[in-house]
Amino acid sequence: MKRILIADDHEIVRSGLRAIVDTRSDWIVVGEATNGEQAVALALETKPDVVIVDYSMPLMNGLEVSRRVKSLRLRSEVLILTMHENEELLTEAILAGVRGFLFKSDARKHLLSAVEALLDRRPYFTSVLLEKLLHDYQLNKLNKSDMLLTSREQSVVQLIAEGHTNRSISSILQLSVKTVETHRASAMRKLGMSSTAELVRYAIRKKLVAP
Repeated sequence: MKRILIADDHEIVRSGLRAIVDTRSDWIVVGEATNGEQAVALALETKPDVVIVDYSMPLMNGLEVSRRVKSLRLRSEVLILTMHENEELLTEAILAGVRGFLFKSDARKHLLSAVEALLDRRPYFTSVLLEKLLHDYQLNKLNKSDMLLTSREQSVVQLIAEGHTNRSISSILQLSVKTVETHRASAMRKLGMSSTAELVRYAIRKKLVAP
């Protein structure tokens, strides 16, 4: 039996994903998580073959979940789902080592194929978004300012926008408070920002948190 973990903060989405996975008699859902921190804990506990995770998760986004899963030396592949047609998200996913990326709107049609590919250790990316990304790279039209932040800095910015303190963020990301402060300062410097309010607006604009 192939073991699948589902992580999404909306029950109706988790139910829909589970219904699709349950159509395969040789697959089993070993757990459901409602935030990124819980997803990592369940991945460590259940050791799934594939983690299906929403990008816009509370506490840790999908990229941070993927990074933590890899740091735990689990063999789990990560499939990130998103509702946003945003090349930047795919770029960050690829840089973070994610090998599966799918629009939520395509899940009913492509989820099984995506999971099958990851189970075979093959990548699976939403074709439309990948084509856009490749086209932009070929024409050198990517806005470099949108790629200034590292994935870790984006995770820190997300948690700041969610209202977490530096100490809370250090606990969630398992970093020292000083390291969190360094990432925060670096993000603000790169973005030319001087206040938390500006970081929150940036996080909303980049779909790191809901408005």
